[in-house]
Amino acid sequence: MPDTEWPAPFTTLAGPHRFDAVIENSEFLTFADRADSPEGALAQLAALRERYPDATHHCWAYRVGGAYRFSDDGEPGGTAGGPILRAILGQGVDHVMVVVVRFYGGVKLGTGGLARAYGGGAAECLRAAARVTVRARRALRVSVPFEFLGGLYHLLGSLDTVRGEEAYSGTGVSLRIEVFPEDVAGFVAALRDASRGASEVEALP
Repeated sequence: MPDTEWPAPFTTLAGPHRFDAVIENSEFLTFADRADSPEGALAQLAALRERYPDATHHCWAYRVGGAYRFSDDGEPGGTAGGPILRAILGQGVDHVMVVVVRFYGGVKLGTGGLARAYGGGAAECLRAAARVTVRARRALRVSVPFEFLGGLYHLLGSLDTVRGEEAYSGTGVSLRIEVFPEDVAGFVAALRDASRGASEVEALP
């Protein structure tokens, strides 16, 4: 199996989080959640627009790997989406969408006040949210004769793996597994030894 350049681990949110604030009679409802694609991020925005159709603004920003996008949604340029994105970058999280829903309270905050309200709310929401580190895994198809199935299970139990469904043939078992890239070479070598060379390991896309 050829070596492959795998994505670096990244930190994202373990689940959705919300932070509310009232500033000069305006309500700022900040929502943050994991988003693994730009389409997924925009779907979150659409859901919040539907949930709060009477809000004055729905300002937002997302970061998904190298993809960034943000919107002031009618607020003065640079006062909302940009500060939200800077909060995301400042908190060191990835695969994240943040939407700040504002209900205008009749008092103008000025450009500095708006930037602090949007950026500060986003930063506070992200700061308090539970996080998780995501590491890429490599998918493999593993096949062994029945007599070596116990050895395969023993190896899988010694590693941090994700197992798929098993498929049985007349002579053995095959199953899909996912392992961390750094564990692949050692696993393949150990399985070869345990099965006396009778195992097969195929890299899956």
